[in-house]
Amino acid sequence: MRRGFWFLLAGMLIIPGIAGAQTFTNVPVVDTQCSARVANAPDSHTRACALRCAKGGFGIITSDHRYLKFDAAGNKQILAALKASNETDHLRVDVTGEVQGNTLKVSSVKLL
Repeated sequence: MRRGFWFLLAGMLIIPGIAGAQTFTNVPVVDTQCSARVANAPDSHTRACALRCAKGGFGIITSDHRYLKFDAAGNKQILAALKASNETDHLRVDVTGEVQGNTLKVSSVKLL
């Protein structure tokens, strides 16, 4: 009985972490400051603008037009990728993380 209890408890702790991770593929990444302004045409948002407005953080616009803001780790990763990129606009990413309200706790992000 005790062994079964511990397996059940371990499963309850592990499964929410696995179930919470989501992958968003080829989605627009924009800075938070410009997210509302470019929501209808996110691919027109420029890298130069994103870098100018980087202090406010970044996020993605999902297929259902929802803006998910990156957590601090995700902001750090995407800022480094944007600085290293030569893209001028049409900024898209593949990103995996856990959605917590309107925030995406990023585990990985790749600028396309």
